[in-house]
Amino acid sequence: MGAEVITVHVAEGAKGESAFSLVDAMMQAGPVGILVLLLLVLFSIGSWGIIAHKFMLLQKAQKQSLSFLETFWTSKRLDEIFDKTEQMHDSPVAQVFRAGYQELVKVKQREQKASGDQVHLGGAENVERALRRAATSEMTNLERLVPFLATVGSTAPFIGLFGTVVGIINSFTDIGAQKSASLVTVAPGIAEALVATAAGLLAAIPAVMAFNFFNSRMKVLAAEMENFSSDFMNIVRRHFF
Repeated sequence: MGAEVITVHVAEGAKGESAFSLVDAMMQAGPVGILVLLLLVLFSIGSWGIIAHKFMLLQKAQKQSLSFLETFWTSKRLDEIFDKTEQMHDSPVAQVFRAGYQELVKVKQREQKASGDQVHLGGAENVERALRRAATSEMTNLERLVPFLATVGSTAPFIGLFGTVVGIINSFTDIGAQKSASLVTVAPGIAEALVATAAGLLAAIPAVMAFNFFNSRMKVLAAEMENFSSDFMNIVRRHFF
């Protein structure tokens, strides 16, 4: 029974020393190591903030776009659809429709004062240009802040590697100064190096995964805007020009 108690205390002591060693390595990091860790922490916080924001934004965009398409294909009047889209600010497809419809209204108002094939042709082209401009603007809004994730994913590992190199250099410097290659001399610098590497990977991996995920979702929305623009132009040409 006594032997078991001693074994448990020894194991607990070992765990406590391991935990203390990791924290101690982070606290005793040099100025460069601390700067690297702070920079990576800021990158990680910024990435997670953008990930949460863009995830909710794309969820709303997809949900409202599906709702708009259902409304569009079940309604028979464009003005009624336009009124319903006032509550669909997060849907890029709905905003493309609004831009096209507003341009169509302007074209028909101008045609009340003039007529002719050239006016009709120019009117259709104006509506098509309005759809393209709106789609480009919506894609720009969707892509906002996403490049930061790519930047973090590509630079964070190298920043962590820089911290690793600095930690290893410090280890060899301590070995030369103390003329000893014992574990006590080498361990702090190596621990600092490994912490920097781990921090770089922890910042980069979620950023890269989120960047790829958001890109795939935005491609779907871009395809939906392009398909809707084609369908809308077919309807406009068939009924208005």
